[in-house]
Amino acid sequence: MKTAFRFLCLTGLLALPLAACNQTASAPANTGVAPAGFRMPEGTGCKGEIDRYRAVMSNDLAMGHVNQSVYNQVERELGPADAACAGGRDAEAVRIVHATKTRHGYR
Repeated sequence: MKTAFRFLCLTGLLALPLAACNQTASAPANTGVAPAGFRMPEGTGCKGEIDRYRAVMSNDLAMGHVNQSVYNQVERELGPADAACAGGRDAEAVRIVHATKTRHGYR
């Protein structure tokens, strides 16, 4: 074992993986995931929750973070939230939105 270690030290092969750890990468110009002009809707209550989640999903679809079938599934799942919100069942609508977010990996 000592002989193998000495060999690696003498040939410089041991230092190679360690040198890679010291590499630095420059950050891209825009490190955010939203386009420059993106603004989150500001509504309140269940309508605001639904609008904000839809805005995030639309942005993720446009950026290629989700495919069309996932986007369509989320839209179908938000239908009952729209109905509950329109019917004055704010808490139910918000629960539906949060369950949909969790199911699709959003918090």
